Amino acid sequence: MLRLRAFRPSNEKIVKIQLHPTHPWLVTADASDRVSVWNWEHRQVIYELKAGGVDERRLVGAKLEKLAEGESDSKGKPTEAMRGGSVKQVKFYDDDVRFWQLWHNRSAAAEAPSAVNNVASTFTSPAPPTKGRHFLVICCENKAIFLDLVTMRGRDVLKQELDNKSLLCMEFLCKSTSGDGPLVAFGGSDGVIRVLSMITWRLVRRYTGGHKGSIACLMTFMAASGEALLVSGGSDGLLVLWSADHGQDSRELVPKLSLKAHDGGVVAVELSRVIGGAPQLITIGADKTLAIWDTISFKELLRIKPVPKLACHSVASWCHPRAPNLDILTCVKDSHIWAIEHPTYSALTRPLCELSSLIPPQVLAPNKKLRVCCMVAHPLQPHLVATGTNIGVIVSEFDAKTLPAVASLPTPSGNKEHSAVYVVERELKLLNFQLSNTANPSLGSNGSLSDTGKHRGDSAEPLHVKQIKKHISIPVPHDSYSVLSVSSSGKYLAIVWPDVPYFSIYKVSDWTIVDSGSARHLAWDTCRDRFAILESALAPRIPIIPKGVLSRKAKEAAVAAAQAAAAAAASAASAASVQVRILLDDGTSNILMRSVGSRSEPVIGLHGGALLGMAYRTSQRIGPVTATAISTIQSMPLSGFGSSAGSSVSTFDDGFSSQRSPAEAAPQNFQLYSWETFEPVGGLLPQPEWTAWDQTVEYCAFAYQQYIVISSLRPQYRYLGDVAISHATGAVWHRRQLFVATPTTIECVFVDAGVAAIDLETRKMKEEMKMKEAQARAVAEHGELALITVEGAQTATQERLKLRPPLLQVVRLASFQHVPSVPPFLTLPKQNAGDMAMPKEIEEKRVSEIAVGGGGVSVAVTRFPNEQKRPVGPLIVVGVRDGVLWLIDRYMCAHALSLSHPGIRCRCLAAYGDAVSAVKWASRLGREHHDDLAQFMLGMGYATEALHLPGISKRLEFDLAMQSNDLKRALQCLLTMSNSRDIGQDGTGLGLSDILNLTAKKENVVEAVQGIVKFAKEFLDLIDAADATAQADIAREALKRLAAAGSVKGALQGHELRGLALRLANHGELTRLSGLVNNLISIGLGREAAFSAAVLGDNVLMEKAWQDTGMLAESVLHAHAQGRPTLKNLVQAWNKMLQKELEHGPSTKTDAAAAFLASLEEPKLTSLADAGKKPPLEILPPGMPSLSALITNQKKPGPGTQSSQQQPSKPLQLEAPPTANSEPATASTPATTTAAGPENAPPSSTPDVENDPPQSEAGEPHGSVADKAPISSSGSNPDLVTSGESNTPTSTRNTESKEVPPQIPNNLGSNIPSTMPMSDALA
Repeated sequence: MLRLRAFRPSNEKIVKIQLHPTHPWLVTADASDRVSVWNWEHRQVIYELKAGGVDERRLVGAKLEKLAEGESDSKGKPTEAMRGGSVKQVKFYDDDVRFWQLWHNRSAAAEAPSAVNNVASTFTSPAPPTKGRHFLVICCENKAIFLDLVTMRGRDVLKQELDNKSLLCMEFLCKSTSGDGPLVAFGGSDGVIRVLSMITWRLVRRYTGGHKGSIACLMTFMAASGEALLVSGGSDGLLVLWSADHGQDSRELVPKLSLKAHDGGVVAVELSRVIGGAPQLITIGADKTLAIWDTISFKELLRIKPVPKLACHSVASWCHPRAPNLDILTCVKDSHIWAIEHPTYSALTRPLCELSSLIPPQVLAPNKKLRVCCMVAHPLQPHLVATGTNIGVIVSEFDAKTLPAVASLPTPSGNKEHSAVYVVERELKLLNFQLSNTANPSLGSNGSLSDTGKHRGDSAEPLHVKQIKKHISIPVPHDSYSVLSVSSSGKYLAIVWPDVPYFSIYKVSDWTIVDSGSARHLAWDTCRDRFAILESALAPRIPIIPKGVLSRKAKEAAVAAAQAAAAAAASAASAASVQVRILLDDGTSNILMRSVGSRSEPVIGLHGGALLGMAYRTSQRIGPVTATAISTIQSMPLSGFGSSAGSSVSTFDDGFSSQRSPAEAAPQNFQLYSWETFEPVGGLLPQPEWTAWDQTVEYCAFAYQQYIVISSLRPQYRYLGDVAISHATGAVWHRRQLFVATPTTIECVFVDAGVAAIDLETRKMKEEMKMKEAQARAVAEHGELALITVEGAQTATQERLKLRPPLLQVVRLASFQHVPSVPPFLTLPKQNAGDMAMPKEIEEKRVSEIAVGGGGVSVAVTRFPNEQKRPVGPLIVVGVRDGVLWLIDRYMCAHALSLSHPGIRCRCLAAYGDAVSAVKWASRLGREHHDDLAQFMLGMGYATEALHLPGISKRLEFDLAMQSNDLKRALQCLLTMSNSRDIGQDGTGLGLSDILNLTAKKENVVEAVQGIVKFAKEFLDLIDAADATAQADIAREALKRLAAAGSVKGALQGHELRGLALRLANHGELTRLSGLVNNLISIGLGREAAFSAAVLGDNVLMEKAWQDTGMLAESVLHAHAQGRPTLKNLVQAWNKMLQKELEHGPSTKTDAAAAFLASLEEPKLTSLADAGKKPPLEILPPGMPSLSALITNQKKPGPGTQSSQQQPSKPLQLEAPPTANSEPATASTPATTTAAGPENAPPSSTPDVENDPPQSEAGEPHGSVADKAPISSSGSNPDLVTSGESNTPTSTRNTESKEVPPQIPNNLGSNIPSTMPMSDALA
């Protein structure tokens, strides 16, 4: 039930403490008057100062500020140099504190039945007066310090400015005139209350004549009549009420009422909100008593002594669903937080928490006892309680996962009134709630404008709710903590009391009990009216060791009894079994399975849904600190009917304690079971804090402490992702929307599973199964003749389904905080009357949030609405009804969150499946946000509908058109984006010469070509999509533009040019393709030109492309493969080029190690004469003799010699015929087989030669010129093998090379002398 949330040790005892309502800030003052602001969530100190004396840092900072602003030093002593004295009170003050203080007072007053028409809306608030500043106000005995935590500038108000009386307490007044700004009231030592303006820093009002002694405490509240009151408690024991509604009035005000509250003085006063009644005042005094007062008659309702012999020093109103009977917390100087039951019950005081069991043991010294000095409960999150002790600050967390005892019932169709059932004070009650038609006239309409120009549907004010509480007159057997849940059909209501343990199931129609028994947990099936219960025997209560001096035997006996009770509780828990029952139509309950699961570990939790989830207790030891805390809670029954043993143990053993390491925080102890077969489904998972299953069984959410895991269930389980929403307390699905509640926010998660490969496979499988079933039915009806089909003309329209990733988008709907505002760069003392215009500025800002479109329709200019105000405390999320999100709080009040902002409404409609209405609602959303909405709809699978959004950009419009196969619209978008509507048309005179010689008149052509180049990939994708759907005219229009850009040098890249050539050939654009080849040759793109010529099927043009661009290696291979007569000239030109490159090639730098290793591997020349006999470089096709006449002659033979040595009757091969001294014949076999393909291939198969180069495996000389050659960018690179008539032994290093491209390496010269081949013809 409780755990340590944060702890900050301190050497001095903490005497004052205060929590900020929205930020995780905690301000404390210790006994040495040192004030600290601490972030309890991140464990960081924000600010520290010495308030009692003179803080040197503040003094230096103030002097530097005056020097920077050019002010001369005043003769007097600065206020920062005055000693503050002892710290009496510390408080935060900003927009959030002001708003929630007013909200708390109004909501408490609105509970009274007579206050429905008197008290305004609980969320209405005047304009925030602090302009984004966060004040820390410190009330010292000699002065008040106002410190801005944003700018770190401060203002000290000395007591001399407040009639020179000591300041003992303070309170901020809710209502103030705009001229005075925020007002703060100080209680003085003379019994007078003085009111100070935080704008003029002057005394504006005095409250006199109420107290004879000093004032100890101040508090504002609102009566049921709507009047704002100020109550003060003094050392004279009087409780005095003053009117706080007066405006700017300097006269002294007299008290309205004076009561004798306590003997010896009033210590503190607190306001308590009562469900269904007027608020109450709680006072504690020096006489060790606590008194409760009615705020209508101001009579004393109850007076008790919470802890005998000890006086209370702190009191707090508390309303937590884990303990429905406890509504007051108090502290005395011991180690406990004490809780007082509701006066309706026995008004007993019980220890809620033993703080010494929460802190680490090493913090508390052996001879030191923990003592609580002050305590405060969080104003908005009741599960957080902060205590100041003699060893530091302790922030305790009381079961944040606990929800109010309320469950919503399904609403009949057509009914505007919704209902929920709740338990309060041992009775079932019905809450009926609906939207108030008079207060929300424009809800769900087209969004009319109010008188001030503000869009009513986008109002920051909450929706007005009409609600009525009715008695069902059905008593429930217990009044302790209960959990309510409703079956899937809504016919049955289950109530579980985990602390008793007991459960009852009621039939909603007549509220009769259909089943009951002993159970600690209950879980419903989402598909049928069946449920699982965790049966358990009543565990014995662990006795607590009483305080005081005990003998050793008594202590040993008590410890032994505690151990025995713990062992009995463990055996009872292990004996518990999970039983499944079903409720039939006649209202009877039948047992389906007596024991689910065969695991030996005890079950500690059940989770309902489409599958039954069971959490098992892992085999982990319980530490002494945890055991002490469990013992403390078990000794304190939260009601008169048993202890909370089971729930407490499960809370500590659930593995989600913040003090554990991540490895320990997620034990694999959660198993899913089928409701039908009761067999396990899948493996063990980490135990979630709660689970939520979609009603359509398509999605599920498992919540953990720091995130929520969302998965898809159809066609099979698939993990979609997790969202970083921490400490979530509950959620509800609404189609593809998950509405999540956390202790501070309300979030909406939009979910879509997308389209995965398994979805396509499942769809195909279902279609095949349908076809087989249809065939089986046909055979059964008509026999085997039904299988005979006649092949006819069929139009097969195959729908293209593209894969789509999952979509998870989180939108925050509500939180506690105000919209942050930018603080002005003004010093606080220099504020002038300009601050009075703040309400007007706010109103102007609100009006500017709405732009009026055509026809008087208001258009929201923001993407999402401002965050609405989250109701206080734990919440039950009811769901979406009437277009709003319903919530129910701890006080059993219904709240409605508006979803009418177009940014939210459009997304909700699309997620619900109504994409057409989402597009209609988008007309109320600013067009600058249509792209974002279109991306969302695309993620949801509505690309076609998103195309109708009027404000989407052309780039996104193209993507949507491609997704929805609207290729005509995609082409228009592409032409607009690339500015190429007039490019590529026939007869426009845009040939190569025109494009290369552009004049000033044709600057638009340059822009068009640049645009086409920018979107070249989109053009190719559009052409392919058009080809796939037989829309040749669209593809042809795109081809024209792309071909025009392809003719410009450097415009398109190589792969884009090759793709263009293939698509031109595919569409029969041979003339345009031929022009493209010539243009590519002229601009030097030989590879792309040859590829385009190959696609065209023109061998002459292909050879010309290679030859004219210097790619002789490819031209030789092509001429040899095709038997071209130009082979001889090409070989000569190629060899000349190789020799020239060898003679004038650049030298390469090699290191000494590489040169030495190379010298070891290569054979040395025998003499210098051999070096001069090295033959020239030659690469010859098979059968062609050497081009050099003699080995010693460096000149190449003439053409006549070459032609006479050629054997034209013999087929050309890439390798020589086998000779006596040649390489083994097997080594040349692969080359022969690979060369046979291109030799006999028709011209149309030439591209295949490039795409599939022959892999040479023959042993080649190391210095072969076939080592490297220019490789075409398409990856096609034929290998050229040197003539195999070699007598010289070759190096074996390259015999296993996979691919040898024909190009001379830069370091070839060092290898030639030892590896140059010798021709057989010249041997």
